[in-house]
Amino acid sequence: MSRYNRGVRRRVCSILSTFVAGVLLAQDTSDKAAKEKAAARNREAQESSSHDTRIDISPPKDDAKSHPASNTAVEDLTGSGTDTSGVQEFHPWNPMKALKDIEVGDFYFKRKNYRAALERYKEALYYKDGDALASYHVAVCQEKLGDKTEARKYYEQYLKILPEGPLAKDAHTSLARLEKAH
Repeated sequence: MSRYNRGVRRRVCSILSTFVAGVLLAQDTSDKAAKEKAAARNREAQESSSHDTRIDISPPKDDAKSHPASNTAVEDLTGSGTDTSGVQEFHPWNPMKALKDIEVGDFYFKRKNYRAALERYKEALYYKDGDALASYHVAVCQEKLGDKTEARKYYEQYLKILPEGPLAKDAHTSLARLEKAH
């Protein structure tokens, strides 16, 4: 019986060692494959074979002929020659954020917190320059806070944007009232 047990043990050990060696070999090749895939992705990220992804920002060949006054416009912005380092980026355009700022400004205005409302209305003008409603509300807040000059400026801004708008009559009335007080 002991001879039989030894034979079975040998067979089981050899099968087990073959299985373990196979598992280790499979892990080693899968690690190598994963490393090769990662290296390939890194190369792709660094080098694009597509010319479509490159953006050409150089002016067109006939740009000077088509837009002869563009150099003076850039000069006016920069203040010196063709150096465009003084040109500033535009602020972000986000009308949805502006609408939300007006909504929050209205919340503060109803609670007579005119300073907080004023800040939110001005922020709305930052995100949507020339917004008529925000301009009108800034004017009302400025008037409530006692800054008549700024109130007049924003009432006039509203009237420039919407001369026949829904709040134009109120803006004219407020401007007349500010003129009398002045």
